[in-house]
Amino acid sequence: MRIMGLDFGSKTVGVAVSDPLLITAQGVEIIRRKEENKLRQTLARIEELILEYDVEEIVLGKPKHMNGTEGVRVELTEEFQEKLERRTGLPVVLWDERLTTVEADRIMMEAGVRRENRKEHVDKIAATLILQGYLDRRAGQSEEKKTSRE
Repeated sequence: MRIMGLDFGSKTVGVAVSDPLLITAQGVEIIRRKEENKLRQTLARIEELILEYDVEEIVLGKPKHMNGTEGVRVELTEEFQEKLERRTGLPVVLWDERLTTVEADRIMMEAGVRRENRKEHVDKIAATLILQGYLDRRAGQSEEKKTSRE
């Protein structure tokens, strides 16, 4: 079993998957589309990746504003969440993605990736950060359950 992380944007979807032990997240690809509302091919590609990686759960970044309020992007993300759940039959968890794009950009700067090349990778790295945050929280919660039983 694996978990998939998605960074849903207006024209791209960054994709990451966990390792089978649900410890680490790895970036897979960026799905690009020409128009914001054209999601059929995007959803089809996500389904292919679900089968390829034996995914049983999806984590979708929820783009809240820094002050915690929700805007139009959150509405669009929630609509995408519903489409994903209907099409794949998998649970889709929304995960706060604030600062993941900033963090992805910082990581690439530190790695020496030139500014003009960063757009090529930012969504995949953001998806990886979203998924890793979810995996870390999940691991921490299972650790708390073990400790409380002892």
